[in-house]
Amino acid sequence: MALCASTANGSEQTEFFEQKIRPVLVKHCYECHSEEAETIQGGLRLDDPGAMQRGGDSGTAVTPGQPDKSLLLAAIRYDGLEMPPDGPLGEDVVGDFTHWIKLGAVDPRNSEVNPLSLSESKIDWDEARKFWAFQAPSLHDPPATLDQSWANGTLDRFVLAKLEQEGIAPNPPADRRTLIRRLSFDLVGLPPRPDQLDAFLADDSPAAVPRLVDRLLSSPEHAERWSRIWLDVARYAEDQAHKVGNNDSLTYPNAYRYRDWVIEALASDMAYDDFIRMQLAADLIDPEDRWSHLATGFIGIGPKYYRRNSPEVMADEWEDRVDVVARGLLGLTVACARCHDHKYDPIPTSDYYALAGVFAGTRMFNRPINDSVEMNDDQAKKPGDAVHIVREGEPRDLNVMVRGDVNNPGPVAKRGFVTVLSARPIRFENASGRGELAEAIVDRANPLTARVIVNRVWQHLIGQPIVGTPSNFGALGEAPSHPMLLDDLAVRFMDNGWSLKWLQREIVLSSTYAQSSDIDPAKASIDPENRLLWRISRRRLSVEGYRDAVLSAAGRLDRQVGGPSRQPDDPESRHRTLYSEISRMDLNPMLASFDFPDPNAHSSMRFETITPLQKLFLLNSPFIVRQSDALAARLEQHGGSLRSRIEHAYRLLYSRRPTSAETHLAEVFLADGGRDAWSQYAQTLLISNEMFMVD
Repeated sequence: MALCASTANGSEQTEFFEQKIRPVLVKHCYECHSEEAETIQGGLRLDDPGAMQRGGDSGTAVTPGQPDKSLLLAAIRYDGLEMPPDGPLGEDVVGDFTHWIKLGAVDPRNSEVNPLSLSESKIDWDEARKFWAFQAPSLHDPPATLDQSWANGTLDRFVLAKLEQEGIAPNPPADRRTLIRRLSFDLVGLPPRPDQLDAFLADDSPAAVPRLVDRLLSSPEHAERWSRIWLDVARYAEDQAHKVGNNDSLTYPNAYRYRDWVIEALASDMAYDDFIRMQLAADLIDPEDRWSHLATGFIGIGPKYYRRNSPEVMADEWEDRVDVVARGLLGLTVACARCHDHKYDPIPTSDYYALAGVFAGTRMFNRPINDSVEMNDDQAKKPGDAVHIVREGEPRDLNVMVRGDVNNPGPVAKRGFVTVLSARPIRFENASGRGELAEAIVDRANPLTARVIVNRVWQHLIGQPIVGTPSNFGALGEAPSHPMLLDDLAVRFMDNGWSLKWLQREIVLSSTYAQSSDIDPAKASIDPENRLLWRISRRRLSVEGYRDAVLSAAGRLDRQVGGPSRQPDDPESRHRTLYSEISRMDLNPMLASFDFPDPNAHSSMRFETITPLQKLFLLNSPFIVRQSDALAARLEQHGGSLRSRIEHAYRLLYSRRPTSAETHLAEVFLADGGRDAWSQYAQTLLISNEMFMVD
């Protein structure tokens, strides 16, 4: 039953089990169905994966992939069987178990092994710190290569050396039309305009590509494109997964102001270490700068639950804060240590509660947006009149909750940092500890922070990460494909002021990035997954990139930066998809159909699906129909011959001219069709596969 969890998806399923399934089993089931029970009821043990799969007197408890055949699920639904006997569990718990079983019931527990108690936990810290991710990155001399002409910088030599070891030559460069389209989508999330395409193709000077890159990096659209990537990490949303009646007290109608802060920070190329500091402790760093305090939305706009101040509820919220900080900034699954010492990484339960204590000493705060709003003590009474940020609360150190049970306190865990990431334990003394936590995270001696963000940026520019599990650098994560390259980039990134624009420029001006995406069968037979980077992987646009490209081609894109959220499928909505309203409870159908991540939790990457429903959605979407009409009108206004308008359509949408066959087909279809034919033709082009792809 313990399935392989070495892939990114498997790792996420393991984390789901540790966060959503194991705590419920421990709290509600182990008393009667574990080795420690006085009598194992019904012959069923749920503390051991092998025993759980074998089942008890009533049969198999869990059938991976088949919720309807899993008796455990029937029992917690109170469908025939009734467990636990003291009352049914909530619908959210039932939903979590259903989801877990559908995905294969990944269970990482070791058979016949009980979780160690805190007092029994023994970690050899010197040995633990020998793991690659827990050693500080260092500069490396670029390896010697046989080909002396290909590399355009240090990073290329690391890539080329690996290729030459396997007898593979890198792909030739992409043609310039492909390169400008790739650079434009990667850096600003939009296709190049025809005039920009023509200017670039006409410029054959050696400085043409660097000039283009600098222009794209300095444009307002660049910050919008990269803000969305950060918001995935931050699990940005504007409400909660559940709502009781008309109670909107746990919503964030003005969460967009945090989004606007992120855009401004990235536009100014705020140093990444400061970017982290501000999001964890802006109110402590500059108490008078009210605008900067919006940055603490990183913590503040996470999931919240009803029954405020209930110990169980607050424990769940602290877990969310620990998880987004640990996975998002450090690439570690610290939240897996909530109920027991981490099963795979050197993270004791005490480390989890040392971090959770920081957030236990922080209070969420509805700051009024102006002086005229109705107040409730020191906060705005209505969420619509407030921005949701954080303030200092009462500093506190938490007791370890034995087996994650809030009613079973263990030893006190002093607020502090993850032990394995520093030479000696770091304990927090000032207020909640948020400021000290931020400094510990961005300390150059911390081996993970720079590596994690470098890996994320590389992933979005090259098409695959160096570490295949971007939010898990632990034992269950993948080892880096190019460890010296990752380390070298991480150190040089810090040496260059933690500048994200420097890092992006360094990558996109490389020969590695400039390769074509062509597949060579001989090379593919040696490295079918392209882990050695002998080509650039062809990529599908995210829903944001696709929708924005549609608006751009139709001539309807509103380039205003910032502002309130909107519905992306509204036919009259013209703003970039970044400004979509993001709901945890009811995600917009257009976003949901095209693999937008679940905003209830941190997301490390987009998982791509291809379904018939996606094309059906586009064929019938009022939004797409509206843009098709606008594109048809734009082509009509372009004037000229039928052929020239067809050519203009291809340049607007695909940054190329049509082939003779494509031109002929269009001419036949449009010859006698009138305006409706142009709209239908425009829609066909807008929903084509090529519109979704970047070479």
